[in-house]
Amino acid sequence: MLSSGARGLLINVPGASVMNTKFQFRAGMRYAKRPEVYEIAHVVEHLAFGANAKYSNEQNFEAEFTKNGAYHNAWTSDFSVCYESECADFEWERILKLQQLAIAEPRFNEEELKSEKGNVKAELTGYMNDYGRLLWPRLQQVVGENIPDLQERIKTINTIELKDIREHYRRTHTSHNLRFIISGRLLGRKHKIIKMLENWDLKSGERFEIPRDELHSATPVLIRRKDASNITFGFTWMLPRKLQPPEVAAMNCLNQILNGTTSSRIFGQARKYGLVYGMGSDISNGWHNVSWDFDGEVNAENANKLFSLIRQELDKVLNGDISSKDIESAKSYATGRYQIGAQTVGQLSDYYSDNYFTNGTIEKFSKMPTLVKNIKKDEIVKLAQEFLSSNINALVAVSSVEKALVVELAEKLKF
Repeated sequence: MLSSGARGLLINVPGASVMNTKFQFRAGMRYAKRPEVYEIAHVVEHLAFGANAKYSNEQNFEAEFTKNGAYHNAWTSDFSVCYESECADFEWERILKLQQLAIAEPRFNEEELKSEKGNVKAELTGYMNDYGRLLWPRLQQVVGENIPDLQERIKTINTIELKDIREHYRRTHTSHNLRFIISGRLLGRKHKIIKMLENWDLKSGERFEIPRDELHSATPVLIRRKDASNITFGFTWMLPRKLQPPEVAAMNCLNQILNGTTSSRIFGQARKYGLVYGMGSDISNGWHNVSWDFDGEVNAENANKLFSLIRQELDKVLNGDISSKDIESAKSYATGRYQIGAQTVGQLSDYYSDNYFTNGTIEKFSKMPTLVKNIKKDEIVKLAQEFLSSNINALVAVSSVEKALVVELAEKLKF
């Protein structure tokens, strides 16, 4: 913890030729002052690398930032705004100073606001044709999360004014609300890095709480698109708690068994029989809740067969029909991915950011092999039973089919 109230991780990677930085604030869309400006965090993010205390516009700042090949980006979610960069080791100090200008000393102006509102609108309008991005906000909405859908988000962009941008930035971009991860060759540099970060001109502020929603099951939803001949689907089972690291490892193992490769029990068989080109499942472990999500795209004529296969294989899991061979294969895969996952400084930083920024926890990368080794069949079955008996679940599909088909598919997933 810094004297300013900011908290972060400094990860030393001996011999690294690059430095990776991430600066995260709980400043996402859910922290908008009022619903009419919901998309404000996204606009603030787009303005992040614009005018600041030293550079009068985005073009001049960008030219300086990238002149030696350095990279920067930013992203926004319901809860987070995160600024990232990666640079050659020899220029880490210069890039960190430029990050300070962008994050702690922006100079918002009407010209850049107008441009970025247009860019954000173009980005979100493009998502209207990306059926995966279209359905998940709707799914979140129908289970009770207090968010607008994609079309509703677009409508809020034009209402955002410069005074709103400045208010959101002042309220959310504070030292106590800042978390960071800096990875690279840090030996002998940590003291200097800490001193530089403590000099950032941010108000103290507060670390915002993650909002808690009252979640519930929902009837199946069809988002009708006349030109969508296939069915793009997403369904979820949610628990009103977060998983512990051994539980996450167990569920990741199960996802690998079910959907990880072309030899898996759902996706693999579906591919074998020509039912689906791609589908998957994963775990999203949040502050208050965890979700087990499935998604994919299927031809309408194959939809019933695919969902019957999904039901068949989930029933087997519930009944403990998981072989030792399946589990050992999934463990072997996870072990290999663990070793591959430490190839770059950025990969290592990404691993820590998932838990640290979301839950404030630090799960050491070196402990992953032990977590994988200790996965047991009983734990997998117990967790699957807990999810599938959950009273928080929903199915959303994007297609031109009749809703009756979507309702029929949803019935197959009732346990």
